[in-house]
Amino acid sequence: MADLLSIGILPVALTLVFFLLGQKLQQKLRSPLLNPILIAVILVLLFLQVSGVSVKTYQAGMSSLSWLLTPATICLAVPMYEQFQLLKKNLWAIAAGVTAGAVSCLVMILLFGMLAGFESVLTVSLLPKSITTAIGVVLSEMSGGMPGVTTAAIVFTGIFANVMGPAFCKLFRLTDPIAQGVALGTSGHVIGTTRANEISPLAGAVSSLSLVVASLLTAVILPVFVSLI
Repeated sequence: MADLLSIGILPVALTLVFFLLGQKLQQKLRSPLLNPILIAVILVLLFLQVSGVSVKTYQAGMSSLSWLLTPATICLAVPMYEQFQLLKKNLWAIAAGVTAGAVSCLVMILLFGMLAGFESVLTVSLLPKSITTAIGVVLSEMSGGMPGVTTAAIVFTGIFANVMGPAFCKLFRLTDPIAQGVALGTSGHVIGTTRANEISPLAGAVSSLSLVVASLLTAVILPVFVSLI
């Protein structure tokens, strides 16, 4: 089994099948908790547990799909281009919202880590949890964090934003697509942006811009927070 899974096509095929199964369940049952990404993650974990295949073996087979993360992220520029005039008109409001979101996220993680008595390496690993994996893992490594913990935190944060984001927007009466896009992109990076695209093209474009700005801003100010740990 391990030898077969080391062949790239099999892990990729299994992952895609699990994701498509999640999509079918979501379409049939109409529940926000049945998120396709969340279902795929759970099914992959169950498969690895039952089959006895190691995570490293599965990851080795997934390397070709993982490589596509960066170009897939770049493709988010397309909706930004389509909504360029509206983004330009609301640029300062978007920048203010993203800045507030990115800074407050870092502050909350830092305070939570201190109050919970986390080791410094764990707090550092959690700090970049709300930015895209391609940037967050690199920042974690450069700051002395654990890339595995950072990856898990980023995935969990994105799924949570994707599943619960619309409910929180409704709770706090965020009905404007620009505000919704800023919230989902800043807090939920790429996975949150997929939900923003489902809300409206404008929300998706704002979310795409927000996740890029949030990632760049986090990269600049993260060393300040790391020095405080």
